[in-house]
Amino acid sequence: MAAEAPERDPGASAAPSRVRVLVVDDEPAMLRALRINLRVRKYDVATAATGQEALTEAGRRPPDAVILDLGLPDLDGIEVIRRLRGWSSAPIIVLSGRAGPGDKIAALDAGADDYVTKPFSMEELLARLRAALRREDTGPLPTKATIGRYEIDLAAHTACEGVRAVRLTPTQWRLLEILLHHPGQLVGTQRLLTEIWGPGYERYTHYLRFHMAGLRRKLEADPSRPRHLLTEPGMGYRYQP
Repeated sequence: MAAEAPERDPGASAAPSRVRVLVVDDEPAMLRALRINLRVRKYDVATAATGQEALTEAGRRPPDAVILDLGLPDLDGIEVIRRLRGWSSAPIIVLSGRAGPGDKIAALDAGADDYVTKPFSMEELLARLRAALRREDTGPLPTKATIGRYEIDLAAHTACEGVRAVRLTPTQWRLLEILLHHPGQLVGTQRLLTEIWGPGYERYTHYLRFHMAGLRRKLEADPSRPRHLLTEPGMGYRYQP
């Protein structure tokens, strides 16, 4: 397990006291180690030992970031992620002893931003936390992007090559909007299905394949070898600027 008495972190000054981190783990020693290491770096720390306690605490005082174990005694961590994602966009970093690819994919699809496997390096975890907070604090979401020859304006719902415009369907616009709001980042299949079509469509992965193929035909120079609208097999999709 990670040490409780940390070395001085070179990135400590990047974490102002206003940043509130909710740590969720059913191991008292792990909770204590994380609380000590985060507080010494000036984070405001709240802890929870169960999924329900985490949801109650998050609702009472919304966190800026969540560090979450999956193996909780009452609710599975995946369910906690889904419930948090119902109303919160705070970065969620999974910290779990589950190392299988299926667990990682399920966590990312549910809405987690990162996944760290136990045993872990405290310095790496803190670096990932800082990176997640930087992504969250990048300001307004982007409204414009370039895909091949096309200039995309999400606010105006236009995709133009000079004066020539290409028509996208409402579903294609919604899919493109989500991907463009996360440049360079993997967006999980289940997350896309839920955000576009709502709960209950998690198994309809062919919907995404169909609409992504349509976007590529309209926007990519070579749809069979896309450069910007990429598939991560078995996990989701990514917009690569």
